[in-house]
Amino acid sequence: MERATLLKFKLVIAYDGTNYAGWQVQKTGLGVQQKVEESITKIFPSVKRIHSSSRTDTGVHALGMVAHVEIPKAELKMEVRKLALAINSSLPPDIRVVSATRAKADFHARFQAKGKQYRYCVWNHPVMNPILRRQAWHVARKLDFAAMRAAAKHFVGKHDFRSFTANRGDELENSVRTVTRCEIKRSGPLLTVIIEGDGFLYKMCRGIVGTLVQIGGGKFPENEVVKMLEQKDRRSAGMSAPAHGLVLWKVFYGKSPQLNDRSLADAEE
Repeated sequence: MERATLLKFKLVIAYDGTNYAGWQVQKTGLGVQQKVEESITKIFPSVKRIHSSSRTDTGVHALGMVAHVEIPKAELKMEVRKLALAINSSLPPDIRVVSATRAKADFHARFQAKGKQYRYCVWNHPVMNPILRRQAWHVARKLDFAAMRAAAKHFVGKHDFRSFTANRGDELENSVRTVTRCEIKRSGPLLTVIIEGDGFLYKMCRGIVGTLVQIGGGKFPENEVVKMLEQKDRRSAGMSAPAHGLVLWKVFYGKSPQLNDRSLADAEE
C-alpha cells in the first residue's frame, strides 16, 4: 500500500491491567494491545497492528500509554474527533482510548519517546482501603516516610540499575539508565512514588519501590541504596513491589523529562 494513502494517528490509552497479561500481544494470555487492535480492525479492516511506546507487565495499569496507528485514508469515513469514541465502542470498560489525534508521518510512539513517568501507590495503614485494593500495595506496618524520601534521592542520576531489574532469562547487555526524578508524596496513609527517566529495565520501578518500602520498614538504612547500585547484583537490593500498584502515568515527547511541563503531575500530587 502506498505510504501516501496512509494517515498516522497518535493514541493515548488508559487501562486497568488487572485482567490482562500485560500490554503486549501474548502467545498465551490476553494482552491489552490485542483488545485495542481487535477494536480498530472492526472499523478499519486492513489495520492489523498498532505500535506502542512501552510494554507493561501483567497486572500493571496505565493512564498515558502512547501508541500510533496508520489508517488508510480511503477507510477513514469519520471526523478525527470521533475516532477515539469509535474505537472505545468495541472495547471492554477497563480499556479506553483517551485521545486520538493526527500525527506527523514520521512520528513513532516508541523511538521518539524521550522519557516516561511511572507512579506507584502504597496504602500505609493497618486496614486496607477497599476502593484502592487493585491500585495500591497495602503495607500495614508504619513506614518511616523521612527515610524513604531521603533514600529516593539516591536513585536520581545516571546509574547502572542491574541491582533493581528482574532476570528475564537472557543476558542483559546494557543496564545503565538515567532517572531524572524519584520522589515520594504523602496524603494521609497514601504514599505515591513518582519515578521519571529516559527508560526503564524489566521490573525496575517495582524493584525501586520495594526497596524504598523496606527502607521505610527499617530493613536497610537509607544510604544503602548507593551500595546496592554499586553491587550490580539483584540479590543486594530489596524486594520487588507487587504489580498492581504501578501505573504508567505519562510518556514524554519533544524534550527530556526534567524539562517537561509538569503542571498535570503537580495537579495530581
